[in-house]
Amino acid sequence: MRNILVTVMLLIVVALMFMNIIADSDGTRSQIEAKGNSANTQIRDLTP
Repeated sequence: MRNILVTVMLLIVVALMFMNIIADSDGTRSQIEAKGNSANTQIRDLTP
């Protein structure tokens, strides 16, 4: 029973860390999207 409780608590901690680090409005996901949009703009502005 104790092992199950520890496992559930660990999963909750991991989920909270994911929400704060990755999915936050200024988290990793938004930074990757911003850099991707910047790269797309720079590629689009290249003249052949």
